[in-house]
Amino acid sequence: MDDEDTSSYKEPCPQCSEVNWGISDECKYYCKSCHTVIEKTKEVQDFFAIQNTKVQSISRGLRKKKAGAEVGWDWYVCEGFQFVLLKQAEALEALGISPDIKDHVMCNLWRLYLQKTKQAYCKRPVIQRPMQVVIDSSGGSSELDSESDAYDTQATSESDMEAPSVSSAGLPSSGECTQTSDAESVISAVSVQSGSVDGGSYLKKKTWERKMSMPMTLAFCYLSLLWVRASITLSDLLRLVFYHHIPYYNPQQYFPEKMKLYGRDINIFEIQNFPEHHKILELSKELGTLLALAPFPPITETCYYHPNVLCMKYLMEVNLPDELHNWTCCVANKAGLDDVAVLTYHPRLKGKRLIPYDIQAVAIIVVTLKFIFVLDDDFEWQLAKYAEKKNQEGNGITIFDFQKWYMTMKPCMDEANLKLEEEKARFSWESDRIMAYTRKEKARLLKRKRMANNLQNRFGRLAGAAPDAGNQRPSSFLFNWEEPNTGKICFHGHSLEGVAQKSKKQSLSPGKNYWLNTLKKCSSTFCKHWKLYDESLFPSSYRFVISLFSTVLRVEPSLIHYEVSLVEGKIVSGMPTTKPTKKLRKKRI
Repeated sequence: MDDEDTSSYKEPCPQCSEVNWGISDECKYYCKSCHTVIEKTKEVQDFFAIQNTKVQSISRGLRKKKAGAEVGWDWYVCEGFQFVLLKQAEALEALGISPDIKDHVMCNLWRLYLQKTKQAYCKRPVIQRPMQVVIDSSGGSSELDSESDAYDTQATSESDMEAPSVSSAGLPSSGECTQTSDAESVISAVSVQSGSVDGGSYLKKKTWERKMSMPMTLAFCYLSLLWVRASITLSDLLRLVFYHHIPYYNPQQYFPEKMKLYGRDINIFEIQNFPEHHKILELSKELGTLLALAPFPPITETCYYHPNVLCMKYLMEVNLPDELHNWTCCVANKAGLDDVAVLTYHPRLKGKRLIPYDIQAVAIIVVTLKFIFVLDDDFEWQLAKYAEKKNQEGNGITIFDFQKWYMTMKPCMDEANLKLEEEKARFSWESDRIMAYTRKEKARLLKRKRMANNLQNRFGRLAGAAPDAGNQRPSSFLFNWEEPNTGKICFHGHSLEGVAQKSKKQSLSPGKNYWLNTLKKCSSTFCKHWKLYDESLFPSSYRFVISLFSTVLRVEPSLIHYEVSLVEGKIVSGMPTTKPTKKLRKKRI
């Protein structure tokens, strides 16, 4: 029907330059490719006829008839997430990521998601409700009454479901296609107070229906970063989100003014917690499986996600000697973690996990430290005495002292943790654009916000507080040991002579004191191994190293411990080991 009506109009779309026009229920021309609505309209001259019957009225689908609702656009939930993804892609480009990440990567992922979930770019989107007509079976003629929706009935036959129809705005949404009666749908539309058209039905979707959410937007960002192999890990991405360098919190402030958010939209777009590393990684894996993506670009030795590159980065981060990098490369090679086939993500391979590259890199460093220093609260302190004695002799070589390293890093870690807790306590969850369930409640919240801002400004002037410096320049490093006049020891140039063996083969030969993290592996696929980390069962030196990297990556220590167990399982399987025992020397930490 649309092809016949629009066949005479051959002007290209001003947005995408395509000639693929359709006509909405309001007789406006819109582009079927990009859903852009133009000013051109078409006048309706006849009534529709169905055999020997005549149309009593035409329903325009789900219409907004909310008492007291503010005037705004008819918009859908997926449009709101599209605005969020657009702003996130622009923020990534502003950080120096490849400009292809927005137009050629994230945009294609979003289109593929809409197609896989049958919201757009398919023959029959689930969001388009079929045109509803009221048929006068008596055959009598009557005038077109577009305002009467209470007595409309929804066509449920196969022929009616295949009839072409478009929404009033010509844009996709994420609502369901239900086959309930129109009276029930009208009641539901009136009872559900929401700024979006499909906010009420969106919340009723099941979890297995892959509905979009704010954490899912970060999964889109991470997969896009992984595709272009950008120099940003998942922990770096979450840190950028925390400091508002990437839009995530208060997404309503990025929407156009006419996109009113209230009611059920609050449950969809409002964020009141911080995203977690393992949950975003799991969502990314589920998204890659849903989209059935092709194999990602290979992770070579020059790529940022390669363990050799990340290990060097985190060795500098935690102020460890540069010579340790040779041993971390050897550990990664022994475990087979530097293989391109292992590192490259293949979403279509069943059972192929999405590797947490940042956590895996620090796990390799922890295993290397265990090979050299054992970390059993005894052997590392003996090596510290040896290093102190050699350094006092003054042979021109400064040997790495584990005890001094601990005394340097412990205050830095405590200070970073305290600063993070203060930042979380001061974190503002509110934005200038208030979201409320009703118009009356919104007025009350705006009044309370103005009062709070006035009080804050007055107390700030009385206390003489310094003005806010604004959003500082982002950095992927938590600690910086190259700054002068810090008063702290930099261990990057220290030697491991006499502490670690020079031969690479000997360096990977564990001593009799070496102990495994997990003596008995769990064979159950439902067991959460990363939850089995009981700090009281492990030496203090090991707990300190795990806590230090946990502070750097801002992840749970159990995640690092689990990854360490996986790396050890690939290296020392079947070798004789000892169980970690509590030593008197653990009181040093």
